[in-house]
This record gives sequence, C-alpha cells and structure tokens, in this order.
Amino acid sequence: MPHGEHSFLFSSLDSKQPNTARKVHIRRLFDVLHLCIQRHDWPRARRAWAILARCKEVDWTTMWRTSLLLLGEGDATTDSNETDGDKVGFLTVMMRQFPEERESILKELVLHLIHSGQHRRALEELDLYLPSYPYQDNPVLHVYAGLMALYLAQPASASELSEETTYGQGWDASRLRNAQAHFERARLMDPSNVVAEAFLNQLSGTARAQAATSRYTPDSDEDEEEKMEVDGAQQARKRVRA
Repeated sequence: MPHGEHSFLFSSLDSKQPNTARKVHIRRLFDVLHLCIQRHDWPRARRAWAILARCKEVDWTTMWRTSLLLLGEGDATTDSNETDGDKVGFLTVMMRQFPEERESILKELVLHLIHSGQHRRALEELDLYLPSYPYQDNPVLHVYAGLMALYLAQPASASELSEETTYGQGWDASRLRNAQAHFERARLMDPSNVVAEAFLNQLSGTARAQAATSRYTPDSDEDEEEKMEVDGAQQARKRVRA
C-alpha cells in the first residue's frame, strides 16, 4: 500500500482518503461498527455508534437507519412491544427534525406502529401525509393505507369475523371503499404491484358476488309467479260468486 494511504472495509462518510490521525480513527471505528452489526454483536455496535454520533465529522441524522437498527436490538431485558414503542418515539422525533428524509421515515414509522398494534394511528399518520406531494405519488404508502383501512374495516367481534368469509355483513363499507381507492391508486402508479392487484381482485370479486345475491334468484322468481297465479285464481272465484 502506498505511503499515506489506508484501506478500509466499508465505504461511507467521505470517499476521500483521511488525511489526519483523527479521521483515520473515525473510519476504523466505522468499520468496527458495521462488523459488529454483521456479527450481531449489539453491545459493541452500540458503543461504537455512541462514539461516532458525538463526532462533529459524522452527520448522524443522515444515518438514522443505523440508530433505528441498534435501538433495542440484543437487549434481552426488553420485549418486542417495548422496542417497537421506543422506535416509534425515535421515528416520530426524526420526522420533525429531518424533513428531507420524511418520506422514508414515514414508511418505517408505519411498519413499527403496525408491529406495536397501533393500526388506527398508522392509518391516521398516512391520512395526514398522503394528500400532499410527494407522499401522494408513493405506491408503497398507498398500499399500507389500503391494508390499514381493510384491517380496521373488520367486524369488531372476533366470532363475527370468523363466520364471514367475504367483506360482507358486519364490515365497515366506508373503510372498504377507502381501502379500494388506495389500492387502485397504488396500481395506477405501479402496475406491477402484486399486493395492490391481489386485494383489488378480492374486493371486486366480493362486490360482484354481493351484487348478484341482491338480485332475484330463479327460486324467488318462481315463488313470485306462483303468488301471482294464486292471487289471480282468488280474484276469478270472487267474480264467479258475485
């Protein structure tokens, strides 16, 4: 290796070769961080990240995904729900402080809200941002919104849900329409989106089935004809008696 040059395992921070001992140390520490992450050595990874985040040469806000990854990982004393809650809090703060990455942060926030069981809040967050640019043109966010609307459209009773095989009685029709609108928007922007296509097919199939059952069936037509014949015979008998 030529004099004055250093080799590093991971490229990041700055593509330029470090020209001071401090910058070399930071790059080495960055290598240690990512090696520990790959080996799932979370305590050492967190210690390395804690040092890096305090260095003025490191813009930790652009590496928010690293902070999110390390938050709660490998801590046996913390359950998954508590970890998701910590991550939701962290992402909520990042949404306000780092608007340049808000679109990407919103995706992560919605996922962790879902993991923590906060489905209604997940949909509320999406409804807040989806009407505006650039969120309205993001098919992934529309799929998330469609899934949340569909989830919240379910009947409140678990027994009622288990008896219903289609989106029929007991389901919230308004939320179903909302879900369909989001899936259609996602498909419009990304025709290859298989999730949106699958749920749209299911929703449209259910709508057709409900429309068909709302019409007269052949049996009901026959019953109606029999009723008309009986009424006609009764009227004829009344005229004969008169």
